[in-house]
Amino acid sequence: MTTSTAVVLVAHGSPDPDWRVPVDALAARLRERFDGPVVVAYLGFLEPDLEAAVEELYAAGHRDLRVLSVFLSPGGKHIKRDVPDAVAGLAARHPDLRLRLQPGALGAEPEVIEALAVAAARALGEDE
Repeated sequence: MTTSTAVVLVAHGSPDPDWRVPVDALAARLRERFDGPVVVAYLGFLEPDLEAAVEELYAAGHRDLRVLSVFLSPGGKHIKRDVPDAVAGLAARHPDLRLRLQPGALGAEPEVIEALAVAAARALGEDE
């Protein structure tokens, strides 16, 4: 059994491969700051999905997993129902797994909103 905490970043996904670029960049930056593995899982279009990502980490011996939703808004059925239901199902399947879902969505964090405001202001200034 591996003792480090693993992180699963769950994102929506898209059939356009360019869509995943910022999510992969986020995962890379988090790997620089975090001791355990960081993987990205998707709700659709891309692989791995959340179940496959958790099962792969479990098979590798990880028993402490944190799930973070890489969405802009904590509203909507994915954040309020789909992801929590999937996490609960996986936790029930593996009673020895400590699987914790961070509530909400990363995009609603004040630092993210501020970073988006700075980026939007810069983009608007560049248009002039």
